Amino acid sequence: MSVLDQFRLDGRVAVVTGASSGLGVGFAEALADAGADVVLAARRIDRLEEVRDKITAMGRRCIAVRTDVSRLEDCEALIATAVEQLGDVHVLVNNAGVGHAAPAHREDPEDFNRVLGINLVGAYYMAQAFGRACIRAKHGGSIVNVSSVLGISGSDIPQVAYSSSKAGMNGMTRDLAMQWSARYGIRVNALAPSFFSSELTDPLLESEVGTKKVLARTPMGRIGETRELYGALLLLASDAGSYITGITLPVDGGWSLH
Repeated sequence: MSVLDQFRLDGRVAVVTGASSGLGVGFAEALADAGADVVLAARRIDRLEEVRDKITAMGRRCIAVRTDVSRLEDCEALIATAVEQLGDVHVLVNNAGVGHAAPAHREDPEDFNRVLGINLVGAYYMAQAFGRACIRAKHGGSIVNVSSVLGISGSDIPQVAYSSSKAGMNGMTRDLAMQWSARYGIRVNALAPSFFSSELTDPLLESEVGTKKVLARTPMGRIGETRELYGALLLLASDAGSYITGITLPVDGGWSLH
């Protein structure tokens, strides 16, 4: 197998949550381009169907499943549907997430709990459902948790709920890697982007003040392009990263150096 062939995902099924917009769409298309059949999950089924049509046009099998990752039953049903329609699952990209920016002394506890319920608890539900399917199939797998540099490094943007959820995701990544990598062959890693253009970050990046804050903190002096995440994603998802587990990989233009 050549070096580049190690990044291929032919014959594998990849599940992507939060696949109706932003980074999730790009991740799904990158996985399909690498040869994977793709299961798309999000709450907005109409948007998912648009993404599904793009991926099937690439010659890959693809299904769209309405999923609220904060509901355990939805996560279990998603994996069951994936296995039923496309076969055993091999890759999970835990990308579903929401943000909330508010000064901590004014933040509503409901907003805090909502962010953690989707970003962290939902990611754990998905990892459980995916992990159980891989264990039953006895073929191993790869989980890529989409974290954030805000889970490993501070900023002056007041979003304690989001930062806490991503720091928790990094801890979850390490623990699941310890439990599952050797025993079941399931590698678990996290990808930690900085501020890329997406539905979640555009309100900040479309503000002149917000953009200046991000650029001032980024040694490379520019906003990242979504395509610059794909190489790291495929490294962690494919056999190219077969000896990598338990890490949080920043793709941040140097943000986390501070």
